[in-house]
Amino acid sequence: MSERPIIAIAGLACENSTFTPSRTLAPAFHPRRGHEVIDKYAFLHPDTPLGTAADWRGTLIGHALPGGMVTRAAFEELVGDMIARLTAITAADRLDGLWFDIHGAMYVEGLEDIEAELLRRVRHVIGPDVIVSASMDLHGNVSRELAHQTDLITCYRMAPHEDVMETKERACRNLVDLLARQAKPLAGAALTRVRPIKAWVPIPILLPGEQTSTRVEPAKHIYAAVPEVEATDNVIDAAIWVGYAWADEPRSRAYVVVTGWDETAVTDGAERLAQIFWDAHEDFVFVAPTGSFSECLDIALKSKSRPYFISDSGDNPTAGGSGDVTWGLTKLLARPEFQQPSGPAVIYASVPGPEAIRIAVDAGVGATVTVTAGAEIDNLHAGPITMTGRVHSIKHGDKDAVTEVVLQVGSVFAILTKLRKPYHHEQDFTDLNLHPRSADIVIVKIGYLEPELYDMATDWMLALTPGGVDQDLQRLGHHRIRRPMWPFDKTFTTQPDLTARILPLSNEPLTGEDE
Repeated sequence: MSERPIIAIAGLACENSTFTPSRTLAPAFHPRRGHEVIDKYAFLHPDTPLGTAADWRGTLIGHALPGGMVTRAAFEELVGDMIARLTAITAADRLDGLWFDIHGAMYVEGLEDIEAELLRRVRHVIGPDVIVSASMDLHGNVSRELAHQTDLITCYRMAPHEDVMETKERACRNLVDLLARQAKPLAGAALTRVRPIKAWVPIPILLPGEQTSTRVEPAKHIYAAVPEVEATDNVIDAAIWVGYAWADEPRSRAYVVVTGWDETAVTDGAERLAQIFWDAHEDFVFVAPTGSFSECLDIALKSKSRPYFISDSGDNPTAGGSGDVTWGLTKLLARPEFQQPSGPAVIYASVPGPEAIRIAVDAGVGATVTVTAGAEIDNLHAGPITMTGRVHSIKHGDKDAVTEVVLQVGSVFAILTKLRKPYHHEQDFTDLNLHPRSADIVIVKIGYLEPELYDMATDWMLALTPGGVDQDLQRLGHHRIRRPMWPFDKTFTTQPDLTARILPLSNEPLTGEDE
């Protein structure tokens, strides 16, 4: 038996909009199993401090591109595999810890509070004695049940998420450090675990990430307070979750969790962070100037800034949009300014169209084709779009898109894909013989610009377009979220209760009403 603690790794991560008609299937998670799990995380490789500090055992992890809800069959397939692997590990060795690698905004057909449900199933196999450390996206949701079942829990501190691996490494390091505090049981004695105190605070705010980017105020100073609280004596970790705005669930809202060894320290820290967040609730604004799609195009055309970026935000596939809404491209191609090849050069990313891809590939680069794409899944806002244009480029083998085609229609270079894909990197464009730095306008289905796009843009607007992740939340029709909730409710008759709830330890029962 290993002298090092044995730690299993498990988790499923996806952001699922309940307002997007698409469905997420098991292959979308690109599941990794066994040693493939360890390979994914450089900080756990055998030659690293964390890698040598424990005996890490991969079970199953999966990270899917955000989209519509996960089918029940897909969830049960993946979880069944995960549980079988966990069962095999626990049958052979005594498991000490589990790293629960999740997002926090997954939604599965017929189930509620899915990350808590997944951890319940995991706990059924590993038992109450195993220490669980969870890492999450700050756009996830931390229900009372999920926070209770974990012993350590943290999330990203940056949006855009430039600290993903740093956060996951912190979750693992905290877990290893906690296991090192455990006294070794005497022969024949029952195993006892030392567990930290958890202070949990729900905050009645539900905002999209495009209003809570840590690049700008007020989120910038709110998140700057997190490491200050973490540095307090007897505090292990502090975290703020913005929550996920496009899921109509009772758990959808903001949260604070602080863990540590002193009840006063974690309580004071959690309440401080929650109050800082609430005090700024009226100050959140979009991370970029906003307007209708038409207004954004008008301003971009008049501007001397090149390239001028526009976010087609309502169908952002990395927030949960289906990715095949044609509304934006339809409006773009109808504009007279872009009818001729000599017009302002515009790149548009993107619309899926498997049949359009087939026709363009068969015709080849340089051919003129007429194709129809989009709205196969989400036709709520516009129908399929038919275009005639020149095949500019073709690329095969993309992990997400599978095959990509660029069709030049007038002065618009429209990217078509077999399957939906996010466009976050300059290479995503240059691989298609597109040069965004030389374009006049670049339109991407995205919310806030990811770092490489942000660096390329000389100016930028966020178009408030329709789709499953509409930035105008009131247009979507939430009816299951808790009320009152900012910004759905502008008036609160009483101040929200931001007192810290000290949750029972994970091996103790959770009692009382859910909240």
